[in-house]
Amino acid sequence: MQFLIYSARETELIEGCRRNESTAQKALYEQLAGKMFALCCRYVKDRMEAEDVLVTSFTKIFDRINQFEGTGSFEGWVRRIVVNEALSYLRKNKSMYLETDLAAADREPDLGNLNNHLEAEDLLKLVAGLPAGYKIVFNMYAIDGFSHKEIAGQLGISENTSKSQLSRARTYLQAKLLEQEKSSHPNQKER
Repeated sequence: MQFLIYSARETELIEGCRRNESTAQKALYEQLAGKMFALCCRYVKDRMEAEDVLVTSFTKIFDRINQFEGTGSFEGWVRRIVVNEALSYLRKNKSMYLETDLAAADREPDLGNLNNHLEAEDLLKLVAGLPAGYKIVFNMYAIDGFSHKEIAGQLGISENTSKSQLSRARTYLQAKLLEQEKSSHPNQKER
């Protein structure tokens, strides 16, 4: 088992939260809230609802802080709670719809014509535009590092459905990238 060495500040905040010290909880919230809110927004479209997910997540983080054993990344542990809370929110609100009946794309788009001048913000906008099921699986696998087995367990789907959703999300994103490239360079000849 590998133990990570945390900064004195992070260790102090974790210990303060374990003692239910409001100043430590506030400092930890302020340190992580921005990143975790962005994470919530990747799953929950409405910003107000994403804020609700964030607040609920931090309540759970503070309630469960004693479960953090000090192995692995503390921020990674926090991220897992936030993702789980976002998924729970989507399940409760029936906003999560996995597209499993759509026909698979019959061909892969040709990415040879892309100039790859895409900014991270542009890519996040494309991901946000994915159909709900694609977006959830893509976020969980490609961004948050869940395995297909973990995704299947969390979403109540098969591993093959998770793999299919990821494949379709990638195909969808590739098509959108080509579309975007063609619209920004309309006079460029196809190869």
